[in-house]
Amino acid sequence: MTGAAAKKLILRADHISGAFFVAAGLAVIALSGDLPMGQLAMPGAGFLPEIVAVLIIVLGASLFLRAHESPAFASIAWDDGPHAGKVILITAAAVALYVKLGFIVTMVLMMAALMIVIERKNIPRALLYSVAIAGGTYIVFVYVLRSPLPTGILGYW
Repeated sequence: MTGAAAKKLILRADHISGAFFVAAGLAVIALSGDLPMGQLAMPGAGFLPEIVAVLIIVLGASLFLRAHESPAFASIAWDDGPHAGKVILITAAAVALYVKLGFIVTMVLMMAALMIVIERKNIPRALLYSVAIAGGTYIVFVYVLRSPLPTGILGYW
């Protein structure tokens, strides 16, 4: 086997990433297949997921095809794994509690946990920032965009 042929057989980081995004896009298409597409003048609930899924597939495929520019998968250092695990656990807890606790409470708790536990930010500032961002986002979605969000334990909002 020549050097060029051996180089082509190396599994690279972007092979994995690209394949993941193509699979994720296909999964979105499969899961949103029962949503109505509507028409261009009046799009349905399935219109945006379909567009985003196709875009994810195209970009994932281009990432896969350009994988020769990325480092070999075996050479990647996994020393940031514990940090990523904490982010995933906090986000998974927020997803699980989202409907029960509601948008505002869940987002404040998630953002505060990410900033205090993971980023080690000042607690009062992190709480103030979390409340301000969650409250501002709630106002934009509910009052400006008129898109309802789960109220959860703050049912009167």
